[in-house]
Amino acid sequence: MAAVTFKSTYTLDVESARMLETLADRWSVSKTEALRRAIRATAREQAPPSRAPLDALDRLQASVRARRIDLRRWERDVQAKQLAARRP
Repeated sequence: MAAVTFKSTYTLDVESARMLETLADRWSVSKTEALRRAIRATAREQAPPSRAPLDALDRLQASVRARRIDLRRWERDVQAKQLAARRP
């Protein structure tokens, strides 16, 4: 299946036009393809950070709430066990 394309007109300054030509020559592709690659590379670099860590934290907090875990009591228990483990 052929990719859908759109024809657009953009105005580049001389330096940008030369850089585009240089990239196209270096990559042995058309200026259009060089421009596509540059846009994709920049979009990947500028992508917003992943929400995966925050989503995992949200799920953990929801699980703690759903199980009615008393975090203060859990913290005290852990501290007591750590203290006991340090004693000779």
